[in-house]
Amino acid sequence: MFNKDRWREIIEVLSSNVGRTLLTAFGVCWGIFILITLLAAGKGFENGIRKDFGDIATNTMFMWTRSTTKPFEGLPKGRSFEFKTNDVQAIWDNVPNLKYISPRNQIGGFRGGGNVVRGIRIGAYDVYGDYPEIIKQDPMTVTSGRFINYNDIEQKRKVAIIGQGVQSELYDKGEEVLGSYIKIRGINFLVIGTYKKNNNDGDGEEAQKQIFVPFTSFSQAFNRGEDVGWMAITAHDGSSISQLKENIIEVMRKRHKVHPEDKRAIGYFDLYEQFNRVESLFFGLKAIAYLVGIMVLLSGIIGVSNIMLIVVKERTKEIGIRRALGEQPISIKKQILMESIFLTIISGMVGIIFGALLIYGINSLLDSVGPVDMFMNPSVSVGVVSGALMILMISGLLAGFIPAQSAIRVRPIEALRTE
Repeated sequence: MFNKDRWREIIEVLSSNVGRTLLTAFGVCWGIFILITLLAAGKGFENGIRKDFGDIATNTMFMWTRSTTKPFEGLPKGRSFEFKTNDVQAIWDNVPNLKYISPRNQIGGFRGGGNVVRGIRIGAYDVYGDYPEIIKQDPMTVTSGRFINYNDIEQKRKVAIIGQGVQSELYDKGEEVLGSYIKIRGINFLVIGTYKKNNNDGDGEEAQKQIFVPFTSFSQAFNRGEDVGWMAITAHDGSSISQLKENIIEVMRKRHKVHPEDKRAIGYFDLYEQFNRVESLFFGLKAIAYLVGIMVLLSGIIGVSNIMLIVVKERTKEIGIRRALGEQPISIKKQILMESIFLTIISGMVGIIFGALLIYGINSLLDSVGPVDMFMNPSVSVGVVSGALMILMISGLLAGFIPAQSAIRVRPIEALRTE
């Protein structure tokens, strides 16, 4: 039973040699501290990487054209070509399980130029010609007004949605934005909305300095005709864009007379594939954290087991007397196991507390210095802490099992002869 006398005895035994007890407890404390710290660091790295992805639809690929590297059907090597607007319908007709296909055009950025003027203020920004679905593939928060709709597409309205970075550079603070005009390469566009991108990664500031206009009015204003610069293609949640991309690319090869073995002519970036690689990295980091932490914890548990063996040997005569007076072996075994579990759990709790204080300190430091690339909000869940406590209880039982078995094997008559 867990009575007062038993607990007093546990305290007396562990405090009889304080230095030895503290050194033994340190092994368990350090093991659980390392486990908690490594898991928190892994979570911080995971949070940072996920932040870089933002809210962008991860089951998405981006596709564009490049020069051909093989001649085909009488057409020369090194030929340039462009996607066309009717390619979108061809993909819909030939590739199942797609959710969104957004043809896009762009000026500014890596394509150069793209000056935007308002009054006497000038800025160079990325300007995109888009369809309404793009906001579901690359989410943003519309902070005022609205986003592009299909009436804008059908009527080729010269309207624009600007980022908060554009607003802060072209407008005075508090100045009305909606209903004003900006000139994009000399052509007036009516501002109908403002947005804020939801991600805060290293390119977060640039992400707020973009302008979105209807795809059709973009094509008309900047003489793009039926050309499509690139596409954002998203699969349904039950399907993988990685499994569909070869079909999509094959459709484009046939339509634009690209050699079937020409791997360079159509470029793509598979966001789903990249995200899965990162997910695998997260799993690997957790596995390493658990492996290292448990190995260090195991060394501490071995220390507890050794110290309990020493304690049993030192108390051989006492155990013999208790056996001679009629105490049952199960009672002595329970006493040893309780001592082992108590030492292990107290040591582990101290490790958890120090780990929590370290995590709190790191988070406070990050809050004071601002966001750090690829690392934010290191933490461990309640489930992890509960699991650690369960590991400690099991470890305490294992650490005390061999010493307890050794204690009950002591014969009273032999124990009484022990000096």
